[in-house]
Amino acid sequence: MASVTAEDIKCELDTFNIAFNNDTVDKMLEQCLCHRLKGDEIVFEWFALSSSRDQLPLTLANLDQFEHEMLNKKKKPKGSSKGIQFNKTRDINSIQELIRAEEEEESLLDSYSTPAKGSQKHALTTPEHPQSKRGVARLTSPSLLLSPASFSSSATPSQKYGTRGGRGEVVSSFGAVQGPRWTGKGQSAVRVEMLEGGENSLISSYKYMFQRLRDVRDVLTEKIEELGEELRSHFNIEEFSPVSLPVQDSITVLGQVCCDSNGKLNTQSVLLEARQEQGGRQVPVDLSELKEFSLFPGQKWMRVRLPVMVMMACGPYTPSESLTYDPLIDLITIINKDRPDVCILFGPFVDSKHEQIEKNQVTETFENIFKRCVDSIVEGTKGSGCRLVFVPSQRDVHHHYIYPQPPFNLSDLSKDDSARVTLAPDPCTFLIGNVTFGLTSTDILFHMGAEEISSGTGTERFSRIMKHMLTQRSYYPLYPPFQQFGQMNLTPDILIVPSELWYFIKVNHSHFQIRCDWLCVCVNPGRLTKGQVGGTYGRLLIQPNPVLVEGKRVSPCIAGQVVKI
Repeated sequence: MASVTAEDIKCELDTFNIAFNNDTVDKMLEQCLCHRLKGDEIVFEWFALSSSRDQLPLTLANLDQFEHEMLNKKKKPKGSSKGIQFNKTRDINSIQELIRAEEEEESLLDSYSTPAKGSQKHALTTPEHPQSKRGVARLTSPSLLLSPASFSSSATPSQKYGTRGGRGEVVSSFGAVQGPRWTGKGQSAVRVEMLEGGENSLISSYKYMFQRLRDVRDVLTEKIEELGEELRSHFNIEEFSPVSLPVQDSITVLGQVCCDSNGKLNTQSVLLEARQEQGGRQVPVDLSELKEFSLFPGQKWMRVRLPVMVMMACGPYTPSESLTYDPLIDLITIINKDRPDVCILFGPFVDSKHEQIEKNQVTETFENIFKRCVDSIVEGTKGSGCRLVFVPSQRDVHHHYIYPQPPFNLSDLSKDDSARVTLAPDPCTFLIGNVTFGLTSTDILFHMGAEEISSGTGTERFSRIMKHMLTQRSYYPLYPPFQQFGQMNLTPDILIVPSELWYFIKVNHSHFQIRCDWLCVCVNPGRLTKGQVGGTYGRLLIQPNPVLVEGKRVSPCIAGQVVKI
């Protein structure tokens, strides 16, 4: 489905002469993304509801009622699809059956040949387009290096982006908003340290798409056991009872949530799947007596120093109708003006969903476009002394389309530039001044928002999803990735999760943080561009080396803001 923009919704609302404002349009855009609707479809649905209720006005409160009464009850069309189908969750029973088939196939193959030990990866080059070994000449002006004419023969600057309003407007804030000065020092003493290394590093050579199903089963089982042990000690549980054992007394069982079919989870389809040692038995779960719940598939039951400024932005860095990097050039200008100590830049840098990329209307290879983009950022911010962190996205057309995702390879950086550039995988955890940052460019908010069911929780959707990530100890708890990658081995002080959905800065007030006793500041900085217009970026002021007060760790985040570009 093509991406929906605010302009599409405004155009449809104007067609029906429906009064609106920016807040209501943004809310409808969020509903489109969550319920997989087009702009005209959601307006048709709203017009039908409004007409049946004496021209109900378009307000945020009425949109919440509209989502509850219309969108949440809208059924998907029946019938089998002829396209490719896949099950987003795997239970242990289905994995066991596939493992047996896989073992029989491997035995047959092993009788004829021996697997090669060498790497079978080849560079994606052709005689017509050989891989260039010459570095692009570094220019002092990033706008010259990102000249649009070099990427597309018909590229013209985006007029809607150039005439945007609200530049520099703060649209979301946290903490002390009046006192702080939003400037950094470009401190060379600030260190960015990756917490994963050695065997846990995604830089190592891996044969992805070569994952054995028995390993997937073992990872799921180990995750259940690990989290179960923490739950047992936290709630003083003597032991877990078997899931399928019929008893009259109250007991405590351990397993993972799954669905009784390949459809979307609902209140009538929830199953609890036991551990492997209990045969992976599944029993239905009755939710009718619960006042509140929130479930998703795969769920397992002060030393004074100057504050450090951290800026973050997420691609795409071009408007949707033009392959010009004007938003990125504006961001570089802001970096040079505010001089943040660390700037975290999420992909996509060369967006696979861009119209000109999809239609191959470019005059350079994707790798060259990415290289010139990075060269512009590194060279354009050199004077600020800012440390740069690059995080890939699965929408980066030139990079590996897998999860977890290895970091970019920038082998041609100079020694000085390499000293201030950190190449991080997706997801990752690292330290900035002994403050723990956790981040992922994968849109987990959108994915879990479409799968989660809840009732009577008293919390809004984004806070619940953040709480799930922290309590499940996973950057992608909907279906945990292979082995140790993607696991949240410690609760971060700050969790950054860019998303297509509404930007926010929130403090997680979870009463179920079984790993630690301090709060986590969760940030969705939004995307730098939203369709044809400018988007938002985020900035934080943090206190390095957080201290303990009465045995509890004080949140190192002094203030935070989401700002329009």
